[in-house]
Amino acid sequence: MIIPNHLPQRLTITMWDFSWYTMTMPGEPYHDLQARFTEAVERGYNTIRICAMPFLLFTSQGPRSGKLRFSNLGQLGQRSRWYNCAGGAELDGHQHILELFKQARLHNCYIILSSWEYQQSPSFLESPELCKELRQIPPGERFLTIAHSMNSLLDFLKQAGFQQQIAYAELHNEIEFGQLTALADEAGIPAHPIGEQIRHLTPYVEEAVQLLRDRHPDILMTGCYTANEPYDKKILPRNFQVAHFHLYLKGVLQQLMDAMDLDEQYAPFPNPFVQSLLRENAPSIQQWQLPSEQAWRLDGNPVGAKMLYVHDWADPDRWDAYLYDHYGEHKQAMLNKAEERLTEIHAWADEQHIPAVVGEGYIGYTPLYASFEEGPVGKFIAEYAIQLSMKMNFWGITLCSNCAPHHPFWQDIHWQQRWNQYILTS
Repeated sequence: MIIPNHLPQRLTITMWDFSWYTMTMPGEPYHDLQARFTEAVERGYNTIRICAMPFLLFTSQGPRSGKLRFSNLGQLGQRSRWYNCAGGAELDGHQHILELFKQARLHNCYIILSSWEYQQSPSFLESPELCKELRQIPPGERFLTIAHSMNSLLDFLKQAGFQQQIAYAELHNEIEFGQLTALADEAGIPAHPIGEQIRHLTPYVEEAVQLLRDRHPDILMTGCYTANEPYDKKILPRNFQVAHFHLYLKGVLQQLMDAMDLDEQYAPFPNPFVQSLLRENAPSIQQWQLPSEQAWRLDGNPVGAKMLYVHDWADPDRWDAYLYDHYGEHKQAMLNKAEERLTEIHAWADEQHIPAVVGEGYIGYTPLYASFEEGPVGKFIAEYAIQLSMKMNFWGITLCSNCAPHHPFWQDIHWQQRWNQYILTS
């Protein structure tokens, strides 16, 4: 495992995802990037992971012209993580990313570049043109398209003198979830188990990553996968320079999700279990929909309308109480899964002679004001995974996906300081 000399020997990662550009209005978390970097350093972080919006800002020919204009999902998403943006921002995206890197350099921080553009981020644009442009790209060409845009972004950052602040670049966030899988779907490959879809996509991912490696041999390049399900890591691309994975254990949360029947197309919704979680003033789901002219925002978005409805209208105490009531049934399996998946990642990274990183974790997607993950059980699971990762000499680790300025967990300063210090000194 070789870490470039200009990069830290340990990465402590806070994930600002796409929120760093969708939540920039006055009063929103990322209106003041300097303040957020100051807070990040205070908490012990040295690395920020973002959607760098390569396609929104660049083509293969260079920068797109004009400003980006952002909106929201109207009444939807206001009590859901990542979807609770105010909307209304008009942003010079090129200057915004230069300001991010300027603050990173001033605060001695590093940036992991990724893309959420075949997942959530285009949902927040004011108009659908770029979203439609992304979807109209034939599935087999999407990987190289993102790579060409990322290449232009890297050229842009280098010209501005910021190459030393790039920790590494991911082709895309969670390649096996979202619209990049359309290529496997076209071939009739089922999504479960996930291994065969990953195998089918691998040559396309390899080609895109190799393009980036050839153009930028001084920057580490990789892709991004989850460790939700077991699969043979030997089916992954062989030209990654970082083993970047996400470790969501789910367990008791999966039991709750299964009980909601979100994927049952013809079952009545909300079912009695969902109704038992809702606040008394919850509207019907028919009243909680995007207008027809805005439906494009959730087309292909991995968080669908049913999930947003539950997250918006669930009583956080009822949600958390269910998880606490049933956690004991899943505790050991969740801990076992953490050890098994981290061991798989470590073994594959060691075989490839590349550093390993956990970029997201650890329980799963919960409503904005639910606090199970920020509470004693969630912290215990995170601490368990962090300690295992450090025993296996992972290069980078996130404390929790919810430890970021747009989540309530950000306010638990002492816990973040303690565990970031643990990572840096292990």
